[in-house]
Amino acid sequence: MSMPTDFGPDSGGRIKGLTIVKAIVYGNIARYFGKKREEDGHTHQWTVYVKPYANEDMSGYVKKVHFKLHESYANPNRIITKPPFELTETGWGEFEIVIKIYFQDPNERPVTLYHILKLFQSPITEGTPQVGRALVSESYEEIVFQEPTQLMQHLLNNVKPITNGTWSHNTNFEEKKEKTLEAIKAAQIKVRTEISELKEKLSLAKDTINKFKEEITKLQNNQTSSLITAI
Repeated sequence: MSMPTDFGPDSGGRIKGLTIVKAIVYGNIARYFGKKREEDGHTHQWTVYVKPYANEDMSGYVKKVHFKLHESYANPNRIITKPPFELTETGWGEFEIVIKIYFQDPNERPVTLYHILKLFQSPITEGTPQVGRALVSESYEEIVFQEPTQLMQHLLNNVKPITNGTWSHNTNFEEKKEKTLEAIKAAQIKVRTEISELKEKLSLAKDTINKFKEEITKLQNNQTSSLITAI
């Protein structure tokens, strides 16, 4: 893409008080071969990726994406310089992939993400792997540009759409968000209920302690009166 050249070496300086947020999706999709390959023992083909959450061409503001794979891979450092920002490989094991996103403006710091490559179903849902069936593990993230440079503001605000058609993801993040909010609300209600019950128990305990103190004081007073009478 052609870059604006009239912002100067400091990219026009930073814009105080401005915040721009770009939502992205990152993760992997994997498919089972059906058996181990004889030549290397690999069981899956997988693709790790960084995608825009909205329908927009990330190359407008992303220069490259660096995927750091497990050291067992030949050349574990893979750099993708144009969309789609994704990498396809084969393997047999799960490991952490470090994803580093670099921006078109060199004055903006790169962003680092961490993703555990997922090839197998979780123990709760695990069954016999199905040949060719896709397993998806992806996350939603927001890149927050605090006081971006004038150049970066220009790039972020002039991103073009990828397609005129429907733009969707493998994961329904809106549904996931609603379920998460419901779970949080349910947890808040549970916590409030438990706090109320604990307060009641604490109040009862304090009342009981005060009654014991009163009884002890009465006994001590009675004993003192008995001693005085005896004298």
